Amino acid sequence: MAPSERSASAYELTIVSPTFNERPNIRPLIAKLDAALRGIHWQVIFVDDNSPDGTAEEVKAAAREDSRVYCIRRVGRRGLAGAVLEGALASAAPFVAVIDADLQHDETLLPAMLEVLREDRADMVVASRYLEPEGLSTGLSPPRQQGSRLATWMSRKVLRNDVSDPVSGYFMARRAVWDASAHKLSTEGFKVLFDILASHPEPLRVSELPYKFRDRLAGESKLDRRVVIEYLSLILNKATNDMIPARAIMFALVGSTGFLVNVGVVLALDGAHAPLPFWGVQLTAAMVAMTSNYLINNAVTYQDRRRKGLALLSGYVRFCLLCSAGLFVNVAIASFLDDRLHAAILAGVAGALFGAVWNYVTTALAVW
Repeated sequence: MAPSERSASAYELTIVSPTFNERPNIRPLIAKLDAALRGIHWQVIFVDDNSPDGTAEEVKAAAREDSRVYCIRRVGRRGLAGAVLEGALASAAPFVAVIDADLQHDETLLPAMLEVLREDRADMVVASRYLEPEGLSTGLSPPRQQGSRLATWMSRKVLRNDVSDPVSGYFMARRAVWDASAHKLSTEGFKVLFDILASHPEPLRVSELPYKFRDRLAGESKLDRRVVIEYLSLILNKATNDMIPARAIMFALVGSTGFLVNVGVVLALDGAHAPLPFWGVQLTAAMVAMTSNYLINNAVTYQDRRRKGLALLSGYVRFCLLCSAGLFVNVAIASFLDDRLHAAILAGVAGALFGAVWNYVTTALAVW
């Protein structure tokens, strides 16, 4: 019986490939997997975030020709981490691999990765760009190479595993690893491997195999400033043992930019000798900072729940009202503690923290 005719329950390996605007790469990737995995009963699950270029339609067309190809089309949800997790949990195979659809990962490494797991030499196999000097020589520009190395260094400071490439997007793990980590994994962000290594209840046996990162041939890179912010939030989240949600950290980071905006507007208006009293200058600065925070949070922190059109305007009004109430909470708490403790700095910090928590919780519930 041909592999495409066998029962889905008999698949030994599932390859999960998250996609967004990767239509030109779908058929070439399937062909490369077919050539690399001869003799292995495999399937590939493409998890597409409703790509406007018709990626999901291309996957479904391929699936009509090959029953090893599956498509999960997500509407109203975005993010590589969540896509990978949904694809992995949809599989019944004992081994699950993650590979990008951009063809930058060397699919010929998959059989060797599978063999390591079959022989019980590891719980997870990571394709590493750092085991050989030329691993990053192509595929990434010099600035992105440096950024990748910095991200790796930061990750290794948090993890219990000594992995050379903990932010690799190319790896394979036993189903038990996914099942044990799933409830603690973030559905936001891009660094799924780091999240699994940091979230698994016990340190994993990790094997690494070298590979060379290829140049992208089609489609577009998904790396942007939002990805960097999400990654920093995830690192802080895991460094606090999941005590502080990654989204709350992102909200706080955005809030810190609002402080800089506020100060910048005050300096600009004061330097321009604006015909406003100081309270007017401060009010203007506060409104500009609040507007900046709202728009950045809408685009970055709550990118998967982004408000548009009239909903953007109504959300802005609620955001301003709730953050104004947060300022009142800040001042009230700080004044109360200062009256009793006579410690202005401590009271001020406590007030700011209470105000920040108020803003995060209330806007999460009422705005996004």
